[in-house]
Amino acid sequence: MNSQIDDLYRQARLDAGYEKDFEATVQDVYQRFAELIVQECMKVSNRSLSKYELPSDKIAEHFGVEE
Repeated sequence: MNSQIDDLYRQARLDAGYEKDFEATVQDVYQRFAELIVQECMKVSNRSLSKYELPSDKIAEHFGVEE
């Protein structure tokens, strides 16, 4: 995988307030992390694809996931 996942995780920690707010929980970070991943997948799947491309292939490519 590429650095996209790491970047999204860091963003999730910031968004959830985990770095500063003692009330923020790991669950808050996981929730935000999942939301960011889904948003990123939606962006990738909304891009124009050729008739022979699958959104799942583009998402895997975007995140650097090899099958």
